[in-house]
Amino acid sequence: MAYEEPVTDYDKIVENCTCAFCGSNCDDLDYLVKDNHVVGVRHACRLGASKIMEDEDQRLLVPMVRDENGELVEVDWDTALDKAAELIANSVRPLFYGWSETSIECMKRGLELTEYVGAVIDNQATICHGPTVQAVQNVGYPLMTLGEVKNRADMVVYTGSNPMNAHPRHLSRYTTFPRGWFRQRGRFDRTLVTWDPKFSDTAKMSDIWVPFEENGDYEFVDAIRAVLKGKELKKDVIAGIPKEDIVELTEAMTKVEFGALFFGLGLTHTLSKQRNIDIAIQLVQDLNAYTKWVLLPMRGHYNVNGFNIFLSYEMGFPYGVDFCRGYPRYMIGETTTIDLLNRKEPDVFMVIAADPGAHFPGGALKHLTEIPVIQIDIHWGPSTEIADIVLPGTFIGVETAGTSYRMDSVPIHMKKAIDPPETCREDEWIVNELFQRVKKIKEASK
Repeated sequence: MAYEEPVTDYDKIVENCTCAFCGSNCDDLDYLVKDNHVVGVRHACRLGASKIMEDEDQRLLVPMVRDENGELVEVDWDTALDKAAELIANSVRPLFYGWSETSIECMKRGLELTEYVGAVIDNQATICHGPTVQAVQNVGYPLMTLGEVKNRADMVVYTGSNPMNAHPRHLSRYTTFPRGWFRQRGRFDRTLVTWDPKFSDTAKMSDIWVPFEENGDYEFVDAIRAVLKGKELKKDVIAGIPKEDIVELTEAMTKVEFGALFFGLGLTHTLSKQRNIDIAIQLVQDLNAYTKWVLLPMRGHYNVNGFNIFLSYEMGFPYGVDFCRGYPRYMIGETTTIDLLNRKEPDVFMVIAADPGAHFPGGALKHLTEIPVIQIDIHWGPSTEIADIVLPGTFIGVETAGTSYRMDSVPIHMKKAIDPPETCREDEWIVNELFQRVKKIKEASK
C-alpha cells in the first residue's frame, strides 16, 4: 500500500462528526474542509472516508426526467416534483422502498405520505436482517449497548460476519482493542472467537477459529446448547467440528465474566434462516444461567436499524408495512418488496437512499423496468438507469443534519459539516414536497 501524505491544505476542522457508512455509526470523526468540500477525514476507516470524500465522483446534482427517447434530461425542481407527485397520486399500488441511508426525520415524512396514499413502505431489512427481526419477535432479544461490550466483555464472538472488512472499526472502537472500564489492558483482557466456515480476515486475528461446515450453523449451536444442558453428544463430529472441541468451547463460554455474540448475514441467509437466529438467542439465554452474555446483529447501513425502530414505534411493525386497506398490515411473503415485485403488483416504485438495481433478483428488476420508478438519492447507480424521475438529495451527516440509530439502537445526532450543492435538496424536504403536491392532486380530484 502506497504511503499517502497527510492533508495539510484545509480551511477548518469540523469535529465529532458521524460516519454515514455502516451500522457502527462512528461519531468521533473530524472533517477537514476546504472551499465547502471535505478534503480529508480523520479517525475514519477507509470505507467511511472514501464514502464521505469520493461520493461526489458520480454525484446526482440536478433533477432529471426520462423523455420520449428514453433519455434522462435535466429539468427544474417543480417539473420533476409535479410529475412524480402525479404518478404517486394516480397509482393504485405504490411501493416506497429504501430509507436506510437517510434520516429519521425523512422517514417521518415518508410514513405520512405512505399512509395517505395507501402504499407499502419497506426497507433493506426485507432482504438482509429480516430473519433477525422475525427471530426477535419469536424468542426475544438479549440486547446491550456497544459501550457495555467495550467496558465489560472478556469474550467476543463473531459469526456469519467479517467485521474486519465490513465494519472495519468495530473491533478497534467497541469490542476487542479498546481499553474499557473493566478491561484496562484492551486486547490482552479479551478472547476473540470467530465461528465461520471461511478463514476470514477476522478469523485470522482471532484467538479461536471454529470452522463449522456450510449450513451447519444450526446444528453447531444446537450442540453447544445440548452440552450446556448436560446432554452427551452422541456424534463424534458435529457440523464438521469434533465434539471434544465443542465441549471445550462451551466450558470456556461459561467461565467468562461478560460475553458478547455478534452475528451477520452469514447466519441469517444460510439454510435455516431465522431459525439460526432463534437458536442463537436461545443459546445466549441458556448461557445466562452461568454468566452474563448478550447478543447483537451486525447491521449494515448506518440507519437500517433506525427504520425498523421508527416503524415499529409508529406502527407496531418493523418493515414491509402495507396501508392499502387504510390501516397497517404486515405479513412476510405478502407485503414485502421482492414478493410484491415478483407478483407484479406495484404500479409505481419510489426508491430513496437505496440501490435495488444493484441488489434485487432478476424477476423483481424486470418488473421495475415495466413501471414508473422515482429515485431519491445522492449518487448515480444501477437504479438510476431504470429510473424515470431522479430527485437529487443531500448527504446526511455531511451536508444535512439528522438522527440515526446505531446497530445497538442508540440514537445518534449526525451534524452538518458543509453546505449541499445549490441544485440539491434535503431528503426530508423532497418527501414532504411530494406529500403536499400529492394531497393537492387528490383533493382536486374529489
